[in-house]
Amino acid sequence: MPQRMIGEHGIIGNLKTAALVALDGTVDFMCWPSLDSPTVFAALLDPEKGGEFSLSPQLDNVRITQMYLPASNVLITRWLSVEGSAEVTDLMPYPNAKGEIERRLIRCVVATRGRVDFTLRCRPRFDYARIVPETATAGDGVIFTGIGTSTALHLSGCVPVVAGEGEATARFTLNQGDKVYFVLRDVGDREYHREEIEACVRATIDGWQAWARRSSYVGRWREQVTRSALALKLLVSHEHGSIAAAATFGLPEASGAGRNWDYRATWIRDASFTVYAFIRLGYINEVERFREWGAGLCSADPGKTLNVMYSLDGTQAADETELDHLSGYGGARPVRIGNAAHNQTQLDIYGELLDSVYLANKYGTAISHNHWSRLSTAIEYVIGRWEAADAGIWEIRAEPRHFLHSRMMCWVALDRAIRLAQKRSLPAPIGRWLQERDRISQDIWANFRHPQNGHFVQSRGGTELDASLLMLPLVRFMSATDPVWLTTLDAIRDELTDSGLVTRYRNKDGLEGGEGSFTACTFWYVECLARAGRLEEAQHAMEKALGFANHLGLFSEELSIVGEPLGNFPQALTHLAMISAAHFLDRRLSSSWRGEWQP
Repeated sequence: MPQRMIGEHGIIGNLKTAALVALDGTVDFMCWPSLDSPTVFAALLDPEKGGEFSLSPQLDNVRITQMYLPASNVLITRWLSVEGSAEVTDLMPYPNAKGEIERRLIRCVVATRGRVDFTLRCRPRFDYARIVPETATAGDGVIFTGIGTSTALHLSGCVPVVAGEGEATARFTLNQGDKVYFVLRDVGDREYHREEIEACVRATIDGWQAWARRSSYVGRWREQVTRSALALKLLVSHEHGSIAAAATFGLPEASGAGRNWDYRATWIRDASFTVYAFIRLGYINEVERFREWGAGLCSADPGKTLNVMYSLDGTQAADETELDHLSGYGGARPVRIGNAAHNQTQLDIYGELLDSVYLANKYGTAISHNHWSRLSTAIEYVIGRWEAADAGIWEIRAEPRHFLHSRMMCWVALDRAIRLAQKRSLPAPIGRWLQERDRISQDIWANFRHPQNGHFVQSRGGTELDASLLMLPLVRFMSATDPVWLTTLDAIRDELTDSGLVTRYRNKDGLEGGEGSFTACTFWYVECLARAGRLEEAQHAMEKALGFANHLGLFSEELSIVGEPLGNFPQALTHLAMISAAHFLDRRLSSSWRGEWQP
């Protein structure tokens, strides 16, 4: 059993990096200085070697709770006992008015009742726990320096911190109402006085709450939607405008199966879906920033096709390597960084990208001539390649197949390009694009149906189902009430769901072991039920799905058979799918409903 479970965590961040804070108040996962940099704390992946930053009161028979300050990413961990109580508030500074990011982890400790003893232990391990740093006393703080790495951190506090071998410790006592601060920052950065720290905390709370207030969502699940939006925002790079798929790597999709991947990169697919969620909530600035980032990809090498994923700065994603020295979460090995999927062919990414560009043009500023020229080149690539096999949305590590989802998203790429050209009067061979789009549609209807039951199937000539089929009505390839679709929806319910949770597929995928249910697919299922007019089923499935969030409203990638979080955390794809489902179902239940094809 792992020392701390995946779901027993909150997340904080500064739009450059992020940290997981466990329910016991320990920071056990943090990359520094960026989200895709090496870890400095990774006890979640190896309790002995990984490194952690623990801060806790010495109380007996304690009850621990966590909460976010309302509409923020400022996390409070509370310890309650008969003899006393205490709180630790964790945050990273929100970008200031000039857009500058302060690289600091701030931990505020307060005794809220009684006289409470506290223990602090900070033991960073640099370069994915391959380097034990040297320590040196600096005033009331400690400097950590890693030989062979540029990373050097300074921990300071309102009480003395003592340097030890590869760690810093402190023991102190607070009376009721007493408050102290600890700050972990880069060596050389200016040390804040107490008043400056308190001003930074207040500005961070105000910054997050101001951002949350910009949301246009006022529906039934407002609190849950706000939390999902805040989780997505933490995965957005303030510097580049790119969007990470998750904040972590190496957290397994199934115990003991080696399905441990690195998600600290920008997948074209996941980020494009995130754009849709931001549009739904009125966050157009994030949409524009991602479009600028994507335009840079298209312009970098006009003759080159798009990759599946990129590093957050838009460069080539890192190759996959294994960290053999880490024991892995609960012994799940190997622990991987980088991701070999960046070399795969996944034709669906063109559809997701074109859909996000179309929506960004609809709700934001118009596309430039140069960007349109690059996208037109991408459309010609789709026309020449849509009949090919690929690895598909789930990045199957086996022989390429003709996946329906990939074929459908090629249709989306052409459909959105045609719409965009017509609406913006852009130069394009629309007649030829229309003809090719319709050829894809005819191919799907003719070759991706079950030979006996007539419903759609995962791949050409097969009989297996796939939860990615749930995208068929969501991208408007077909009506959500078409009889063939309703037969498909029922087949997915019968074969891929368990108490409302949806498994991606049942057939072999070239990897050992099975996996849990895929949380994003569960919310796709909810939205499909709502679009089909099955509102009672949709509401029931929605409430079930929301019940699998952790104590803070955060979702992982997958869920075990008993509903425990699995996979990288928090997962963008899940949170954006939840926002989409909540947005549509709420509107479907309201008096503003105007029909299936409204935007």
